[in-house]
Amino acid sequence: MPAIETTALTKRYGSTTAVDQLDLSIPDGTVYGFLGPNGAGKTTTMRILTGLTTPTSGSATVADVPVTNRDSLRPHIGYLPEEPPLYEQATAYEQLEYVAGLRDLPQQETQARIDDLLNRLDLSQDDAATRISDYSKGMRQKVAYVQAILHDPDVAFLDEPTSGLDPRAARTIRELIRELTDEGTTVFLSTHILPVVEDVADTVGILYNGQLVAEDTPGQLTKRAETGETRTLEDAFLELTSTDPAEDDTEATHG
Repeated sequence: MPAIETTALTKRYGSTTAVDQLDLSIPDGTVYGFLGPNGAGKTTTMRILTGLTTPTSGSATVADVPVTNRDSLRPHIGYLPEEPPLYEQATAYEQLEYVAGLRDLPQQETQARIDDLLNRLDLSQDDAATRISDYSKGMRQKVAYVQAILHDPDVAFLDEPTSGLDPRAARTIRELIRELTDEGTTVFLSTHILPVVEDVADTVGILYNGQLVAEDTPGQLTKRAETGETRTLEDAFLELTSTDPAEDDTEATHG
């Protein structure tokens, strides 16, 4: 079974269709770059696949679990939303230990993993013992990333994982994403930073007005671009999403 599979997945809000007949089949241990302009339906799709939103019609499974079975789905997935939930008055250690406890993770092994991940992301022990309310956006993002992958999920959903990070930390995140897939985790990655997708994605899907308008490797999508002598994934993205200039606020409204 694919790590993520959807069939005619659809989400409507009244007369507005946020996700329209979406078919995906994403293999285990790969990185899927999920692109689209604001309002395309990306966040709605991720919320459906993580069990936070119920589809209107169609079906989806993640790690062979129907997304409508939220309790069974939760142990298999990690989710880094664009605005991650963190307890302001907790320290990073307290936040991560709390999450580990909710997931019944072994304390000794988990502490070692927390220390290793925070160290790789340049968060010192002093930083980790400081309240999150005193953190910069980049420091919060690092803690949220660790929180999402702490339990070695079968599938990790990452929404703008390098947001607010300096170049060194962003590179570390890219390295960690690749390490996740080497260990068998499937990564569903949504970002507006196209070089990140070019660097780590095995396959790219481009969503526009709720529909999948293209799906291929980054290299093949780049070859499709006709803009100028230098062809980039950005060229392909802009060409594939420029057929209708109308702005769709569905995703911003319905998340």
